[in-house]
Amino acid sequence: MSLMTREDLLRELELLPIWQLREPAKAVATVANSAEVSDSKADMFAARSELIKQMDWQNLQQCVQSCQACGLVKARAQTVFGAGDPDADWLIVGEAPGAEEDHQGEPFVGQAGQLLDNMLAAIQLKRGQNVFIANVIKCRPPENRDPHGEEVLQCVPFLQQQVALIQPKLIIALGKFAAQSLLQSENTVDEHTWASLRGQLHDYHGVPVIVTYHPAYLLRNWADKAEAWEDLCFAKKTMQGL
Repeated sequence: MSLMTREDLLRELELLPIWQLREPAKAVATVANSAEVSDSKADMFAARSELIKQMDWQNLQQCVQSCQACGLVKARAQTVFGAGDPDADWLIVGEAPGAEEDHQGEPFVGQAGQLLDNMLAAIQLKRGQNVFIANVIKCRPPENRDPHGEEVLQCVPFLQQQVALIQPKLIIALGKFAAQSLLQSENTVDEHTWASLRGQLHDYHGVPVIVTYHPAYLLRNWADKAEAWEDLCFAKKTMQGL
């Protein structure tokens, strides 16, 4: 029997010409161990993640652009890979694209984006200059609903490889969903848990993580801006010590 070529392997894993998932996964934390997912399917997930780990920046961008691994492909206008300096010390991670991001192909545009820019400016940072901005999910969920477990499962390897290639010194997680995804929590982050996450350093594959409010949340809850400012000051102080 002849050995499979790399192209044969990619096609077998449904990475050529596009990714396509035949059976939905249940949740990020349980998919590999779920009785409903066969060993072969779990092996396929692992092999797909391993291939993504081998991609350079350009290939990763192309794979995100053409990804059809979950149902979000049906409603999206385009994927949102992220934007900024690929050699940045600061990595800002949000949840998922909204309507404007889906339309423009850029993360954090509109009012939330303007507020994020102001937040960065408050600690002497500027979008695109030593800063990269990304989301956990690369496609807009319909009606801006919370992403499903299958969708997170398919996108997490992309974010992992972005972190591996950028090699940031510090990650700022914006909002509960980003915090939960980055910190690989199996439980929903409620208000009590959220309070305990702020004001301390966490870890994502060896990179320090600081959790703060999502700009869209702050637009609806101005009273929490003072706490967000405390988080930013903590982030700046942390970066100075790295």
